[in-house]
Amino acid sequence: MAKVCVPLANGFEEIEATSLIDVMRRGGLDVIVAGVGGDVIYGAHNIRVIPDTKIELVNADELDLIVLPGGLPGAINLANDEHVQKLLKEMDEKGKYVGAICAAPYALQTAGVLKDKYTAYPGWEGNIRKEGYVSDAKVVEDKNVLTSKGPGTAICFGLEIVRKFAGEEIYKQLKAGLLADFC
Repeated sequence: MAKVCVPLANGFEEIEATSLIDVMRRGGLDVIVAGVGGDVIYGAHNIRVIPDTKIELVNADELDLIVLPGGLPGAINLANDEHVQKLLKEMDEKGKYVGAICAAPYALQTAGVLKDKYTAYPGWEGNIRKEGYVSDAKVVEDKNVLTSKGPGTAICFGLEIVRKFAGEEIYKQLKAGLLADFC
């Protein structure tokens, strides 16, 4: 079973975080929610989440993927956190997967792990890097980096992660069960 870390910083986008966590867990992935900067993390719309652990206790050797939800100022808080940045760099150095949605590719760019092509929330690419931005895809994969656009693509992003780490059959079953034929 693949192990995934979803770091949450204050100001995270709730739809993205909860959709990703839920879809990946339904797909059989072992998902750890890691708090950045506190024992209770507040989303951009004031939904409170109690993480499973703290980001400083997460070890890259034990993970297959780290995936960052967007939201503001959540994505900026992830980009500014030394533990998140260190973990992103370690994952990339080991050839493991890193991912981000919405504004969070900004944190990947800050860590220097964003590859040539990516997607993000439309208009936010000016804060990340205009070169390589793909505007017409819900999910972009480039080497070991997975990115997605925003709240409306979060289920599709989670499903693509399940496909990659749990296989086509589980992906198809989960997609059908979620009525996610829009993905």
